[in-house]
Amino acid sequence: MDTDLLLVVGLILLGLALPPIVGALSEGRAPKAASIMVFAGGSLVVLALNNHTYTLDEVPEAFMRVVARFLH
Repeated sequence: MDTDLLLVVGLILLGLALPPIVGALSEGRAPKAASIMVFAGGSLVVLALNNHTYTLDEVPEAFMRVVARFLH
């Protein structure tokens, strides 16, 4: 699988997990579904970083390559 796609999907999952975590913690309950999303997203990011070393400058380029692949 493409490391750019793994990185982008993992970062999107991590970003989508933040609001449910904050909501669950503010209501005093455990963020069960959000923790699964964090585990899945973190696993994808670690898998992508094991296959290719990204710098901070390359992350937006990876997003653009993935988006361009789906639009083209």
